[in-house]
Amino acid sequence: MNRRRPTFLAALTLTATAALTLSACGSDDKASGENDKIAGADTGGEASASASPSASDTGGRPEITFPADAKNVFEYQKTGDAAKDAVLADSTLSVNSVDEAIFKASTDTKALGFYNAESALSDSITYVNGYIDKQRTWVGETRYFDYKVNLVKDDQAYVTYCSDESKSFIKDKKTGKVDDTPTTADSYVLYNTKLAKSAEGVWQTTDIASERGSKTCQP
Repeated sequence: MNRRRPTFLAALTLTATAALTLSACGSDDKASGENDKIAGADTGGEASASASPSASDTGGRPEITFPADAKNVFEYQKTGDAAKDAVLADSTLSVNSVDEAIFKASTDTKALGFYNAESALSDSITYVNGYIDKQRTWVGETRYFDYKVNLVKDDQAYVTYCSDESKSFIKDKKTGKVDDTPTTADSYVLYNTKLAKSAEGVWQTTDIASERGSKTCQP
């Protein structure tokens, strides 16, 4: 049984340039529902873990809020390249924006459409609705790690990363019951994402593919 979400979603087409850097990309599988994990929020400092959410309210950016019993942790080192670091930061905010929509049981949050666009946004809406329809949410901690970023144009980038969902669980909002599922290979997911820089300077996630149980992400 998958722990958090149905592995996400749209097929991602990598350019030859991106594939050189993002060589760990795996195949994606399509699904909709509540058993898979997607992500986005605050990024950390050098070599340190950063917990979500991020109250990023400057520059017109919407604040993202999480309940006390749920947390995303993003682990990566800043590259020292301002553009790449901005891509990484907004990539994590994309993840948190989807989770916030789940927690608020609404696809009309400010952050969801702010950090996601094109197929990533439509897939995210479908994904969040899978939780809403079944009156489910999630609790615990999801860890994101092994980030790789490739800036292929001034306004286009690719990011791959892994997630560890072994400490996050589905919760039934009606009964309060939490599915304490065991840790398996399916607790680890590889994500391949495409981002584009908007006119406002926001790196929006535009496409997402994922592989649940990827050997690349296994401990």
